[in-house]
Amino acid sequence: MMAVKNSELSVTILGSGTCVPSLKRSSCSALIETGGKKLVFDLGPGTMRRLLEVDNRIFDISFIFFSHFHPDHTGELVSFLFSSKYSGKERRQTPITFIAGRGFAEFYNRLKMVYGNWIELDPGLINIIELDNKDYDSIRFNEFTIESIPVEHNDESLAYRVTSRNGISVVYSGDTDFSNNLIALSKETDLLICESALPDELKVKGHLTPSLAGKIAAMANVKKLMLTHFYPECDEVDIEKECRKTYGGELILAEDLMTIDF
Repeated sequence: MMAVKNSELSVTILGSGTCVPSLKRSSCSALIETGGKKLVFDLGPGTMRRLLEVDNRIFDISFIFFSHFHPDHTGELVSFLFSSKYSGKERRQTPITFIAGRGFAEFYNRLKMVYGNWIELDPGLINIIELDNKDYDSIRFNEFTIESIPVEHNDESLAYRVTSRNGISVVYSGDTDFSNNLIALSKETDLLICESALPDELKVKGHLTPSLAGKIAAMANVKKLMLTHFYPECDEVDIEKECRKTYGGELILAEDLMTIDF
């Protein structure tokens, strides 16, 4: 039996890693629960197993948001759809909504060219919403509001802000380089889940380091900063110390299956 969440909003880290296979970290993914809805952000390898480890079935998920289309963020989409068609004791009975930047419908259609009806759900069970990947966008649902803004990674890359009915907010950065848009989206948020892929000295284009993530959090005056999306090189340095060069607020280093309640 699944545990009942009494919090206004709950965040569970399903994956704190990258494309690099790891027994410790699945690919970057987060589960946000609010207003009785379960939202998954990114669907890389290992996500479905992590959902089971926190007592959630794939059929319980109402929304899946994609920050961008790289395999470590979308690689389990095919398996998710195929599993949703399982014709044994369980199969999807309620609609699933996929939300992503422009191009996701074409991305899905190309997957169907390969897998055909193995990943096609029954009519009415799948809904695709493409958000503006050139400017700020916002959608209000009954249980929460979602805001998005382009960030510095791929053309389709978006960061998301989820706000509960009572005003609790969480920002999910997705993959990004330093981004003024991310600062704007994260202003005064209760929690910024921010990628911090590599140590400061190994900075690469399109990704953040601990001190850059800290700078974004400080400029946005976030209440809590959680660093995630760690490549193995991060295990060799003091990530917290590097982040403290620029950020003095509450800091969390993400681990798989970690939960934060608000």
